[in-house]
Amino acid sequence: MRKHVMMTLLDTEQSYVESLRTLIQGYMRPLKQPDSGSIVDPLLVDEMFYQIPEILEHHEQFLEQVSGCVSQWHDRKTVGHLLIQSFSKEALANMYSAYIDNFLNAKDAVRIAKEAKPAFHKFLEQNMRENKEKQALGDLMIKPVQRIPRYELLVKDLLKHTPEDHPDHPYLLDAQRDIKRLAEKINKGRRSAEEAEREARVIQEIEAHIEGVEHILNPQRKFLRQEIVMEAKTVGGKKDRSLFLFSDLIICTTLKRKSGSLRRSSMSLYSAASVIDTSSKYKFLWKLPLEDVEVVKSSTQATNKDSIQKMIGRLDEDLSTLGQISKLAETLSLPHQPLDEVIKDLMASVHRELSDKQSLAFSVTFLPTKLELTTASAETSFIFEFATPDARSSFEQAFEEAKKKLAMNKDQWDPEFLKAIPIMKTRSGMQFSCASPSHSCPDSGCEVWVCNSDGYVGQVCLLNIKDEPTVEACIAVCSARIICIAAVPGLKGRSKVHTMQHFRGEANPHSRPGAELVPFDSDDTDDEDSPSPSSTLQSQASHSTISSSYGSSKDMATETTKSPMDGRAMRRSSRGSFTRASLEDLLSIDPEAYQSSVWLGTEDGCIHVYQSSDNIRNRKNSMKMQHSASILCILYLDNKVFVSLANGEVIVYQREAGNFWDPQSSQTLVLGTPTSPVTKMVPVGGKLWCGSQNRVLIINTTTLVQEHWFQVGTDSSRCVTCMVAYGQGVWLALQGSAQVKLYHAQTWESLTEVDVAPAVHKMLAGADAIIRQHKAACLRITALLACKDLLWIGTSAGVVLTLVIPAVSSGTVAGTLKFPLVPMGSAHGHTGHVRFLTSVELPEGFDMNFPPNTSDPTGCAVDGSLQRRDSARRRASAHIPPKTNHLVISGGDGYEDFRLTNSSETVGRDDSTNHLLLWRV
Repeated sequence: MRKHVMMTLLDTEQSYVESLRTLIQGYMRPLKQPDSGSIVDPLLVDEMFYQIPEILEHHEQFLEQVSGCVSQWHDRKTVGHLLIQSFSKEALANMYSAYIDNFLNAKDAVRIAKEAKPAFHKFLEQNMRENKEKQALGDLMIKPVQRIPRYELLVKDLLKHTPEDHPDHPYLLDAQRDIKRLAEKINKGRRSAEEAEREARVIQEIEAHIEGVEHILNPQRKFLRQEIVMEAKTVGGKKDRSLFLFSDLIICTTLKRKSGSLRRSSMSLYSAASVIDTSSKYKFLWKLPLEDVEVVKSSTQATNKDSIQKMIGRLDEDLSTLGQISKLAETLSLPHQPLDEVIKDLMASVHRELSDKQSLAFSVTFLPTKLELTTASAETSFIFEFATPDARSSFEQAFEEAKKKLAMNKDQWDPEFLKAIPIMKTRSGMQFSCASPSHSCPDSGCEVWVCNSDGYVGQVCLLNIKDEPTVEACIAVCSARIICIAAVPGLKGRSKVHTMQHFRGEANPHSRPGAELVPFDSDDTDDEDSPSPSSTLQSQASHSTISSSYGSSKDMATETTKSPMDGRAMRRSSRGSFTRASLEDLLSIDPEAYQSSVWLGTEDGCIHVYQSSDNIRNRKNSMKMQHSASILCILYLDNKVFVSLANGEVIVYQREAGNFWDPQSSQTLVLGTPTSPVTKMVPVGGKLWCGSQNRVLIINTTTLVQEHWFQVGTDSSRCVTCMVAYGQGVWLALQGSAQVKLYHAQTWESLTEVDVAPAVHKMLAGADAIIRQHKAACLRITALLACKDLLWIGTSAGVVLTLVIPAVSSGTVAGTLKFPLVPMGSAHGHTGHVRFLTSVELPEGFDMNFPPNTSDPTGCAVDGSLQRRDSARRRASAHIPPKTNHLVISGGDGYEDFRLTNSSETVGRDDSTNHLLLWRV
């Protein structure tokens, strides 16, 4: 029976692959020929057959494996491992998810093509007659949607006929789990994408129907219901109004019914055509955030009524007093016309106030159909009358539930967006690669070094975090792509003044005998092609070269271990002076070990070490080390600098107290191979975690010995690309993956994983369909950062997400995390990839100011009386108080506000410009 089931699998797989080949060979390729433009628009062809070539390639390989298995069949044959290998790959899930998400669009493309050109309809009919099974294009296109559930049935059938003691039984159980997980992921992604797209379309329709409202589309916003009501006005009686309730917003409009229209009291359907009464006209009056609006409860109503009655009583007394004053004035013998006029004006004013209060007193005598809303400051209130008591009750319940959910989620995205800073490209193709704050903060502010490259030039942009963050300089530092950066603190124990004196070439009383300090004055030219003094310290180790060169010196023949002047080594300080002595003395007397530095690793295997921002502004590096392979990662830990190379080695540089970084005492650890190098390093609980392919190696930083390793996932073709530690948890993501995984720092157990695809789909719901599908198809995590109890996640779609980091203790195991981990998206992101995430901690008492944002697309006010009262996390002042001392910076391709619709004139404006986005945490 097992062989019979396998034969069924082989037959169905052959049929499936044949159908996919028909789609490619019989339809897609002919339609993509240059002369097929008369049949169909080429753009529609891409839409119709989206992801089909990739799916076919995967299943052709799987068919070959199944065929080989059947041809060599015996009773103890195992097939579960083949199923695991094929259906545990995230790439397959991404292919099917993207195809299914696009399926309705693909069908629409076929329909449009048929309507546009009769020749296309004839083409389809002819192809259907010619293919073996006489299947129409629509029948072939539906097959990938139906295929995955059929694998579940086949594996279930295999398990039914496989004894528990059979070697294939555990494999089949794992395969069944993987296929079920794949099907659930595809279905979940499809439902999430469809729901997000539907909600975006609903809000866009509502925006189109309300005159005067704009920019209400927000990826996190959901439309809940519309209510047609009457507003009780103190002057002018009652007015027709329409209330639009959203998950975080309420909008009030005027209402003008067209002749013959039906009055709808309540609508909460999902269909875009029926969510609102489209037969009426609406004109925008006001909108308010739900967090700033309250329903006036009965106790408050009673209090208000008592207060109004007391006010009416006082006004009656005032009228009586004014009447008495008027009678007394008549008894005056002197002319009293001015007094009479004043009394008359006062009485008229009191009468008006009394009339208003009496009307208000009548209004607060609520019927079951009336509802009062008030702003948080109680400065403004609105009274609405509903068609029925049930309509009022239903609306109030929906309102309160929305406010409750909003309160529960308000801390999910606590960071406040501050600014988007464009970085103009000095060369075409420049892209961000990495960034890091420097350890030394000048008096004027803190600096963040931002690296970008085009493959031929490596550039560093200095972002100065001062009164207002600005990019002060962009400096070309090398002729290769900068891959990684690390800030390395200096040794402690020497005063700043002493160190600066030594930089200027003054004698060091603690230097060793025989050392000589020879000042050398440099002209500090910015011309990279000008000759410059250069010398090299050659390491005895075979893997690196130490150089003190700066700029680019075309006149120097080769780098050497000796100075051309007297045979001794020479090394340049950060202030332009050179120290000349023997290599041993030079390393021992150099005071630059007491100054923090920044290390840059490049694609051509070079490490550039800069001692201060002054150095890089003048294009001078204090030290350069050449290696035989690209530098993938640099990390400072426990007075050591770990450098991972693309050949699988990790070089460990060490320094002793008072000494400069000494390459001669470096050690080489062979932790990987050229095909599986260490791609990421993170300090975790005093240990060094190294990602090599889909393995994590645990290294003791004292003994430099590997203590443990564990595997991440089953796909060895995916390497660890992102890894951060926070508390007793370590978060990591694999190459090409949209999942972030959490591991325990002590037990190395996998605690959970979070799929970011649903959150990204929600953020992209308002985007153009083709752009959304493309981003969804190749979605992956590109950057991770842990800061202030939040995990920041950068994606290839340009969306920046945050996730509240759960508490992980020594006893935490899989399944014990207390709440579901749901990523939340920022409305501000990038058009293209998020290239890096970094954070900078500002000094205590550091102040920073931003110019006020004059054009907030989500501003919730229409006039001065209804201006939004900013909550604690969105203060009206542009001043950042000293207690909030963390900034998170995202670097990526372009800038996009996901709240804006595609019709906005700003969309696409900044697509090609690299941007830094800043948040306050």
